[in-house]
Amino acid sequence: MTPANSPRRLHVVIAFALVYVLWGSTYLAIRISVEHLTPLMMGALRYTTAGLLMLGFRALCGHRIAVSRRDLMRLGAIGILLLITSNVVLGWAETYIPTGLAALFTAAIPLWFLILERISHSSERLSRRGICGIALGVFGVAILLWPEISSHASPGGRQLFGTVLAIFSSVSWATGSILAKRWHMSVDSFTASGWQMLIAGVINSLLALLLGDLYRTTWVASSLFATVYLIIAGSLVGYTAYVWLLQNVPISKVSTYAYVIPIVALILGCLLHGEKLDRYIVAGAVVITLSVILVIGAKVNHPTGTAQATAEEAFELEPLEPSGD
Repeated sequence: MTPANSPRRLHVVIAFALVYVLWGSTYLAIRISVEHLTPLMMGALRYTTAGLLMLGFRALCGHRIAVSRRDLMRLGAIGILLLITSNVVLGWAETYIPTGLAALFTAAIPLWFLILERISHSSERLSRRGICGIALGVFGVAILLWPEISSHASPGGRQLFGTVLAIFSSVSWATGSILAKRWHMSVDSFTASGWQMLIAGVINSLLALLLGDLYRTTWVASSLFATVYLIIAGSLVGYTAYVWLLQNVPISKVSTYAYVIPIVALILGCLLHGEKLDRYIVAGAVVITLSVILVIGAKVNHPTGTAQATAEEAFELEPLEPSGD
């Protein structure tokens, strides 16, 4: 690795660490937040505030935040897919199915990435080693969450409906992430994430008002503090790091977050919420760690000379070869 690409590698490592750790910690924060806030109200407060803060900060730093009508439509579509029809629908699904089962469907997001990339004939292709890593990651999450999944009875109508919602949420997230990577905006990734969050926050606010969520909300300090944490850690830092990674790292590698954050969430649950650390957590964590190593170290075939290729070279754990797996 040359000195020229060392900063790039460092930036990518930091961004991955932020997404892994901060998004893993948001599981506990969301649990506390929705004890008194409805999911729509939480989303309204979280994304509207984070979007305004991000855009205001960028403007104060002298960056251009104005976007064209085309870019605004694209940013709105990405924000809806990632932050509403994915996150909000997943929260809705968790009212019908166990949290562990919902998390397992979330862990399948990398598989949807592969399927959608194939359907759209993307030039970015993950090697067989990476594909094996993705499959291993899903298996690892299944081990991690098996006690919770197996403790519930055979699915009935409500569970089936919740399963459909969870699958829809995963497909929505994968679709939004692919569009965020492919659509080139006239603004930087930080400003883009600000617009995405603001648009999603405004829509969440309108939906909350229309459905009467404002009147069902209890303003309790614990939920408000948890929401503030979600604004700062989950949105301003974590989501922005995710959007930046989409623009600079192959999407198949970015998707490894779906395997890591359940481990972080469970560890924090054990440390801060008195949850039990059992053999399933340990075994699942080992399998998931191996899967992430496989995916991160796998080669991705894409056109040379592109920004993605440059970033890939900066973060590759092993030298790139001209071709093959």
